[in-house]
Amino acid sequence: MPSHFFVETADFGSFARYVCALRESPLRVYSHDLNKKRVLSSRKVLSKALFSIYTNSPKSGRYVLYNAKGGKEEFSVVNSTKSFAQYAPIVNLSSLPPKFIVNPKKVDGKFIPVHIEDLGSLARLTYDPESPDELDLTLFLFPQKTKWIIGYITSLDLEEILYFFNYVTLDKEPTKPFLQYSTNDDKTPVFTDKFQHGLSYLPVVKLKNGHPMFGLNK
Repeated sequence: MPSHFFVETADFGSFARYVCALRESPLRVYSHDLNKKRVLSSRKVLSKALFSIYTNSPKSGRYVLYNAKGGKEEFSVVNSTKSFAQYAPIVNLSSLPPKFIVNPKKVDGKFIPVHIEDLGSLARLTYDPESPDELDLTLFLFPQKTKWIIGYITSLDLEEILYFFNYVTLDKEPTKPFLQYSTNDDKTPVFTDKFQHGLSYLPVVKLKNGHPMFGLNK
């Protein structure tokens, strides 16, 4: 049976950023029970498993609302799309798909870890010339011992699809929700909560903990 892995975000804001921020079309969100709690999750389909990012549901509703303006993020669960913002639709599930093993103890098909030298290289890696219109710009952030890991998932389709977790090791936790970088000069990327014209941005999604799927657990 295929596996279904769940990875929890550090808070609801990180989840809302994951499903909405800098996306042309927000991701579909599922509302369901997990470990006796009602959660919101969004799936990433791998070749042999489902990989879901989730958070505890703050309340019931039809959409996850997200808006980032003036250096302040707004996020909530709402029932209508009246205001100008991004909205991820919520699908209520009575149960999870029955033919999946949820969070199996043995993790097969881990991402292959690739250590990237610096944040600039990680930012440039998010551009995929083979699929320039289907980019997922999400960077995942989580603690590992005394350090912090920030990384980006890529894939390579050979005889089977290989998944890579490309990561940079940081000495301290970034506290801003976006990585800002420039393609016009050699400035070092910085973490920020404000947008400036002419610069590029990657949303940073903070996870509660790392997960064996990232291939870094020892």
